Formats: sequence, structure tokens, C-alpha cells
Amino acid sequence: MRLLPWTGTDGKPCYLSTDDPDSRLSRLADDVEQAQLASAEQVLAGAEAVLRDPKAGERAVHFALVRALESLGDVLRVAVSRGERLREGDG
Repeated sequence: MRLLPWTGTDGKPCYLSTDDPDSRLSRLADDVEQAQLASAEQVLAGAEAVLRDPKAGERAVHFALVRALESLGDVLRVAVSRGERLREGDG
């Protein structure tokens, strides 16, 4: 079972049951993970810029923190999913 990089409409994790890493849904999940990681890099750079700016207002800091939290959640889900797949490969 692969933890997918998105949640259901109820906020619960979604899983994919397949042995085919080249299935259409597996490839879509790979693409979404890649996009989430790239987005996290941009969010990190933006948050660093806001925090270095002594003139950054409360709204800018709040926005940077909200985006950083969203990205951290995405990156953690990717890490858990990849860790689970590594363990499955060892078994």
C-alpha cells in the first residue's frame, strides 16, 4: 500500500494498492510528490526572505508561516510514503 501525496475530501490519508510502480496513478503520485517538493523549496526561500526583512509586516509573516506549515505537511507525507516503500522493498 502506497501512501498518496494527497488526502481525501474528509482530510484522511489516501492509499494506492498496486504492485506496478509504472501504473498511471503511481506516475501521477510521483509527479505530485515532485511538485510538492519543488514548491516547498520555493516556500522555504520565500519564508527566509520574509523573516530576514525587518520591514515585513504581520500579514507577510503570517502568510509565510501558513505556507511553510502547508509545505511541511506535504513534505512529511512524501517522506513517510517513501520510507514505507523503502521498507517494503527490504521485505
